Amino acid sequence: MPRFVRRLALLAFLAWACPPIVPPVRAGEPPAVGARAGLDLATDAARIWAPDARLVYLENDEDLTGQGTAARWGYLYYSPERDAARGYTVRQGRIAEAADLGFAFPAPPLPETWIDSGAAVAAAEQEHGRRFRQEQGGRLGSALLIRGALHDQRPDAATWAVVYVSDTGAPLTVVVDAATGKVVRTWRG
Repeated sequence: MPRFVRRLALLAFLAWACPPIVPPVRAGEPPAVGARAGLDLATDAARIWAPDARLVYLENDEDLTGQGTAARWGYLYYSPERDAARGYTVRQGRIAEAADLGFAFPAPPLPETWIDSGAAVAAAEQEHGRRFRQEQGGRLGSALLIRGALHDQRPDAATWAVVYVSDTGAPLTVVVDAATGKVVRTWRG
């Protein structure tokens, strides 16, 4: 058998046996993006609603990929002047949904700088997530960014909560400092 035929056969086998690390986007499916991808659009919309609106929370609104990206993200803004909150869902570079929260949510605003969802998931994976997925048959469930709720040593810090779920046990939450990218806390349940 000629050498180029053997190489071709080996390449074909490897392509079949080793799936790509990043799954391809299927026709009709929106691409998955990091949380920052829709931030400017959501902020512009929120500032039209209320000039003093500040981002207080964000979370994936569709499944997370292993790289911490999602096709749709939800952004929640609070206006002290209106004493009201409004959420925006961004998908494919457009506002897919805008809705008033229906009750006041006077949370502290998120800082201007924070690591993106991909970096938060990477930190969670490195520290605890990979082991949870292997031992519990778990998967990424959600990633949310909030300030003033989850950091024990710095209660006013912004943090990512990366949540892993499993059909066989309690979920795992890995809290990542949104400024440093370091894991600061974990819990099950």
